Amino acid sequence: MTVRIVVTGTDTHIGKTVFAAGLTRLLDGIYWKPIQAGLSDETDAEVVRRLSGLSADRILPETWRLKTPASPHLAAERDGVTIDPKALLLPSVARPLIIEGAGGLMVPLTRHELLIDVLTQWKMPVVLCARTALGTLNHTLLSLEALQRRGIPVVGVALIGKAHPDNERTLGEMGGVPILGRLSHLDPLTQQTLAVAFAAAFQREIFLTNTLGERHDHR
Repeated sequence: MTVRIVVTGTDTHIGKTVFAAGLTRLLDGIYWKPIQAGLSDETDAEVVRRLSGLSADRILPETWRLKTPASPHLAAERDGVTIDPKALLLPSVARPLIIEGAGGLMVPLTRHELLIDVLTQWKMPVVLCARTALGTLNHTLLSLEALQRRGIPVVGVALIGKAHPDNERTLGEMGGVPILGRLSHLDPLTQQTLAVAFAAAFQREIFLTNTLGERHDHR
């Protein structure tokens, strides 16, 4: 079975696009962001290609490209289109597939359906990206509870930011899932600095062995 991983976050601007770029390169995989909201600046797919150094054929086209930088449901309304969550079918690829969600788990795709509803249908293993800073305990534990209630398998939590040992310890003890590692904010953020930092922070084998449809127990 091909490894397929969903990268999501506890909020927007967590750093999940940078994480997805590092993971796609680490696994020599393929990246897909089904819904892109906001086209005036560099898109997430373009960021991933630049930071991963992978060829264009490793970056799958978005299913929906929305002009407005807003929640997908609102961006779609302003663009005069309707997102159909049931049309978000997983691509069939021969390499590890890294799928990046839009915003956090409860982001609305329509007025009636959330991103987490799609993840519930997919039942693909999820990596939850979370800040290390103040507020992360509440946001991360709530996100893990939402995933648990829907039976969505969780590979673990990827922390992003400055070291905060107690937050890491608390999330590991109370979240009931592995803390996969921590990626610092990089300055400069380049293909080279990301590759080095990512390889030092995360073990490739964890993503390859724990993402084949197995479910982690959150108890």
